[in-house]
Amino acid sequence: MKQLIALLALAAALPGCGMRPLYGGGPNGAVRQTLASVEVAPIEGQQGWLMSNALRDRLAPSSGSAARYRLQVVLDDQITGLGVRRNDTITRERRTLRARYQLVDLANGGVLVDATAGSDAGIDVVGSEYATIAAEQTALERLSGIVADQIVARIALYAQRTDGVE
Repeated sequence: MKQLIALLALAAALPGCGMRPLYGGGPNGAVRQTLASVEVAPIEGQQGWLMSNALRDRLAPSSGSAARYRLQVVLDDQITGLGVRRNDTITRERRTLRARYQLVDLANGGVLVDATAGSDAGIDVVGSEYATIAAEQTALERLSGIVADQIVARIALYAQRTDGVE
């Protein structure tokens, strides 16, 4: 009984905490509408292709509607050797993917969000060159998804704070 009362008291206190769901309002909410109206500008290279696809998957632009915003992204992708054997061969690598991005209002060209996102992954270097290249590629694909999640989350926070009003 005491647990039930404590649970009810906690539930009653939550609405007053000022927190609200990021995607409140579902598909018609301000956040979803803002994300659906973002077009992704072309990004250079294979990393850019992966990042563009990851962003488009997460933004889910609505077909037929005109874009209100453009997302411009510049990537920095680096692989650094870490572990070194006595014969100077590398045993471990770190792949780092960083993105500098800007959300631009297409109506007036103003920059609404200017930020960076990034992540890194460790890669074991093995005797097979093919296996190492495959691991590097897999890391890039995974990192593209992680960084895209960070970018979309930041844009969603912007949309929630402005509630779709600039």
